[in-house]
Amino acid sequence: MPKPGLWNGLCIIFHKKGDAMTGGTVKDAARILLGAGLIFAGISHLTVARKEFRAQVPDWVPLKKDDTVLYSGIAEIALGSSIALTDKKHKETIGRIAATFFAAVFPGNIAQYTHHHNAFGLNTDSKRLARLFFQPVLMYWALKSTEA
Repeated sequence: MPKPGLWNGLCIIFHKKGDAMTGGTVKDAARILLGAGLIFAGISHLTVARKEFRAQVPDWVPLKKDDTVLYSGIAEIALGSSIALTDKKHKETIGRIAATFFAAVFPGNIAQYTHHHNAFGLNTDSKRLARLFFQPVLMYWALKSTEA
């Protein structure tokens, strides 16, 4: 009899009937991982990385930069929780909302690049430019993991 532990837990998550990986469980794991990432990012907005996130707020946003960071952090925590905990009925809707959120914050990434703001180790134009290509990946991840 196998010992209970992390490996067996992973097997339960990723295997059905003990022999084949299923698309549903992989998508669920991807969805939960995305949700956890958003929750972590949201908490970082509110705590240890506030200064870094302020560097991404475009000057044209009509709120104080710190307020924008706080509000977006709260939104990320709520969105991450919704993605991770949603039921089957609401997965597609939550996925579309998440993809829209990633599109909505994209101007912040562009502002960081065009204004040459250093944050999160993105201290060269080439690193900031490479970061721009990750946002569509997040949008795709949100849609694909929620079957939207």
